Amino acid sequence: MPMKILLLGNTGQVGWELNRTLLTLGDLTALDYPELDMVDANSIRAVVREAQPDIIVNATAYTNVDGAESERELAMAINGSGPGILAEEAKKRGAALIHYSTDYVFDGTKGSPYTEEDQPNPLNAYGETKLAGERAIQGVGGAYLIFRTSWVYSNRRPCFVTNVLQWAQDTDTLRVVDDQISTPTWCRTLAQATAQVLAQGRADPLGWLAQKRGLYHLTDGGSCSRFEWAQDIIKNSSFAGKITFEPAKSADFPTPVVRPLRSVLDFSKAEKEFGLRVAGWKYAMRLI
Repeated sequence: MPMKILLLGNTGQVGWELNRTLLTLGDLTALDYPELDMVDANSIRAVVREAQPDIIVNATAYTNVDGAESERELAMAINGSGPGILAEEAKKRGAALIHYSTDYVFDGTKGSPYTEEDQPNPLNAYGETKLAGERAIQGVGGAYLIFRTSWVYSNRRPCFVTNVLQWAQDTDTLRVVDDQISTPTWCRTLAQATAQVLAQGRADPLGWLAQKRGLYHLTDGGSCSRFEWAQDIIKNSSFAGKITFEPAKSADFPTPVVRPLRSVLDFSKAEKEFGLRVAGWKYAMRLI
């Protein structure tokens, strides 16, 4: 019997890539709003019970970092409470749950890459809600993997990459902060790594994921500032040679949100446990 996979959030950046990579691994059911409403506990439970999956892959998220400050209740429902309900339903059914979190659970003051053992200290509502989701899943237990990642991008949905290209259409000088440092991570990297992990345990997916249960960091390789990232985006676009860059500081762009300045994640645990290998962030940028 092929394993039954329930993918939630299949129209988002990561979910769209997961929808492609997971198709070959089993019987895939892929849903998003309005078929699934992550603010409605009854909707979440009904979707899982109807699908009767062996694996739940949750790619849903409230990702508007600024908006979460004023929509904290909505963000908490989607990022915090919803994943806990999924974990409950997975445990009741004897299924496994894969979930994605963020580097924004950290305050960025460590000065070196964060490991899974480092204590979170989110600076904003978005980070708080994502941390709540992690802890809700961990509190339920069962078979689960939580993948923390950073600076996720694609060319399909609004993100830093699409924003930079839009800015370049409107001006020939870009001022970009050089004091925020992390790792740009292509959504396809996350999808392919997830598929690779599931493929390793295809003979006994629940037993495999129960054995590997836990929290892992998963990003592309290396790190950079947003300033360096913006330069690379333009270098590989039709705007190459036409844009002047000016470095700036986060304080020069007041926003409702405080963002961590250095939130690079240590990827070595996932490398060791799953044998995963990822490209450097610059190489991944060439592929989008």
